[in-house]
Amino acid sequence: MPTENTVIVRTARKVPAKAPLLARLVASDKLASAPLDKRQLARLGFDGSVGQTVTVPGPDRSVEMLIGVGKASELDLPGLRRAAAAAAKAAGTNTGMIIDHASATASFDDPAQVTQALAEGAILGGYRFDRYRTNGSAHLGKVTLVGTGDRSEAAGLTRADAVAGAVCFARDLVNEPGGTLVPAEMADRVAEAAKEVGLDVTIWGKKEITAERLGGVLAVNRGSGNEPRFIKLAYRPEGAIGHVALVGKGITFDSGGLSLKTAEGMMTMKCDMGGAAAVVATMIALPALGLPIAVTSYTPITDNMTGDDAQRPGDIFTARNGTTVEVLNTDAEGRLVLADALSLASESQPDAIIDVATLTGACMVALGDKVAGVMSNDTGLSDELCDAGTAAGEAFWPLPLVEDYRMLLDSPIADLKNIGGRYGGAITAGLFLREFVGADIPWAHLDIAGPAFIEEPNADGPKGGTGFGVRTLLAFLQARSAPPAEPEQGAADPAEG
Repeated sequence: MPTENTVIVRTARKVPAKAPLLARLVASDKLASAPLDKRQLARLGFDGSVGQTVTVPGPDRSVEMLIGVGKASELDLPGLRRAAAAAAKAAGTNTGMIIDHASATASFDDPAQVTQALAEGAILGGYRFDRYRTNGSAHLGKVTLVGTGDRSEAAGLTRADAVAGAVCFARDLVNEPGGTLVPAEMADRVAEAAKEVGLDVTIWGKKEITAERLGGVLAVNRGSGNEPRFIKLAYRPEGAIGHVALVGKGITFDSGGLSLKTAEGMMTMKCDMGGAAAVVATMIALPALGLPIAVTSYTPITDNMTGDDAQRPGDIFTARNGTTVEVLNTDAEGRLVLADALSLASESQPDAIIDVATLTGACMVALGDKVAGVMSNDTGLSDELCDAGTAAGEAFWPLPLVEDYRMLLDSPIADLKNIGGRYGGAITAGLFLREFVGADIPWAHLDIAGPAFIEEPNADGPKGGTGFGVRTLLAFLQARSAPPAEPEQGAADPAEG
């Protein structure tokens, strides 16, 4: 799913005679393999730490880049991804780069996984959002990975293009100004990309949203001059072994409504559709990955504004499942649109529902801006998602759904109110969402408010939208659709005494 800013990655069997910029992976305990001795490297401040880069003189007046990968014995796939991302970010105005990793990754058993990790890192590290810059400069456009030449490397590259391309697509959506990416525009861009890869696409406008009784979406949209949209995408491979529903919060700009945010608090609120962006990007990657699992996504799209008919604190609306909700804080709007989407997702009785949302500042207070929270009614599902996040290089941490806090959502005049008490805001938000999930359906809520948008560059890319959650969702779906492991030969049948 290439975007206009995607770095193109290819593989090669050997280093070309004339490399534009040659980068080599160097382990911290194998500095002797570097073209300079340890004392020279020390003067340059290079010790081989993961993601560290330095340029050094190469043969024939060329320049080489050294990329630290940490101790050779501890080198793993996330470390490779970080190293390649660091190299792409450090490429400067070089339009092409060669990454020679053959010797550093010789101990890995699966060349396809190595290629995927390095290619993902290069694509993510080389990402940029330049659409509104009038004076562009030279930038990295192509990376060549020199490895073993194993045929499986092509499969790894295909997966990397799908995964990292999806992350970049999500980043592009999040980075668009809120006044540009209004609901109709976002729906059009998503529909175009989804149809291009063969997904089933359903887009509802305000008329259909009203007919489908999506009261939460309509309540949030009341103050806006832009009509809402609801995007449903479906991936239906033949012989699907299961069905997962994904739900994403799509607030294209959040002013807070009449419970108005501060000017500073509004500055980055174009990112409040980061959950929806992650979900639709995940969907668009699925056909290229060919996973044998059915997946349906539900993403309500609106902005939250202060127009003359904006919902007032104290207003009550009826959600799709018939629950009445008293809205006491119009800035707690994400849970209102998610309520309708979760109700819709539940009606299809999937094997699991996962919602993704930039939902609460309280989660950022608890976990900071690098870790997302997980709340779930199913411990196994929560564990699967945390494991998938670890494998994908995205950090998640489980938070409890404390039953004693449920009473904080009781309203004296409706079935629920949309906020709890002063404390535990991330948890009461999760408890609110749980009210709209069908009985006995495993469900998990991912609060990505912290890592979805960053104010400073991180290991994976520049400041702005991160596309956080895409890699984890894809890793989760891949693990879910993998065939069960074969029992070891000679292992006892657990049913036998």
